[in-house]
Amino acid sequence: MNRRALIRNGSLAVMGLAAGACAPKSAAVVTRPARRPPVVLPRVRISWDRVIRTTIGLRPHRPGGFVLRADTLGPKTLIHNYGHGGAGMSLSWGTGSMAADLAVPHPDRRAAVIGCGVVGLTTARELQRRGFEVTIYAAAVPPDPTVTSNWSLAGFTPTSGLSTAAGRTPEWTGQFQQAVEIAYRRLQLLVGPRYGISWITNYSPTDDERMASGTNTLLPAHMQNAPVLLGPGEHPFPTRFAIERPDMRIEPSIYVESLLHDFKVFGGAIAVRKFEAPAELASLTENVIVNCAGLGAKALFGDPDLIPLKGQLTVLVAQPEIQYSTSGGARVQTAEPGLGIHMMPRADGIVLGGTSERDVWTYDVNESERKRIVEGHIELFSSMRG
Repeated sequence: MNRRALIRNGSLAVMGLAAGACAPKSAAVVTRPARRPPVVLPRVRISWDRVIRTTIGLRPHRPGGFVLRADTLGPKTLIHNYGHGGAGMSLSWGTGSMAADLAVPHPDRRAAVIGCGVVGLTTARELQRRGFEVTIYAAAVPPDPTVTSNWSLAGFTPTSGLSTAAGRTPEWTGQFQQAVEIAYRRLQLLVGPRYGISWITNYSPTDDERMASGTNTLLPAHMQNAPVLLGPGEHPFPTRFAIERPDMRIEPSIYVESLLHDFKVFGGAIAVRKFEAPAELASLTENVIVNCAGLGAKALFGDPDLIPLKGQLTVLVAQPEIQYSTSGGARVQTAEPGLGIHMMPRADGIVLGGTSERDVWTYDVNESERKRIVEGHIELFSSMRG
């Protein structure tokens, strides 16, 4: 079963939310506990008059996955670290650590990082930990609307919009496995209010119990948080079953600001500057340059495979009592370009999402998708048993 079908039937598992993140499925052990008292959850209050904003993010997708390699730019060392799709929040500590390791042999302990999204910030912090003096050069700095990291749903979704099965190579898969192990451990150590990272229980309503038996073969088993299949009478959703699993939640408005603070405390500097060509990078005084430009790498370095996956989130007034997330709706959805629907509660609001528009470069709100997502959640939560 492909990933799109899985999401439409209401189970995102840990794979993420964007097209192209799929991996071959194999059977997984599903916990089926003895019948237990029903899960009781407060109902999310969703209505159009509670909507406070809709945001757009353009995720940098490459069919072959992220680019992580060392190169040269004249006499300078150039390290590429970009193209993470919708998995930047999840993977950035891993690829940032690996990029910094590539820089270590250089005798010049000054480094320039291009880009101030989460990939650029974590890479800069890893370079600082290795003794580099770091300056970030970026056309925009958080919370600018064009910095995608600020507008992500931001759970631990390390294969979301990342690559396609046909585009991956064994060498890249090895890089991914190393990066995801580093990132998963690092994020666990940052759990707490300072960084806005926490564990939360996710529920995926479904009428097909087989939806709980899929697994993502790109991810090690210990990252997949074995699902629990809740049967009729054990959950409050209007479907026959619900799949329960713990998920890691990252709140971007807290997390990105904390990374910026840490970078500055450790002596980092930020210069607002846009580069039009590699020759302009060559004029920098730093001899180690790390390209974390995201989508900007397409024009700057002529990457023909790099395209945006446009994501859209609609945010409602916060409900502090909501401490669970959902993936999927009250029924199967087949609308394009949607990938099902999902809800995540955060301090800044109840976040609703479920879009991935391939190779769409605009920041215009897609009103038909906004309607599909909001009304799909109205249907789900209005039919919940409370």
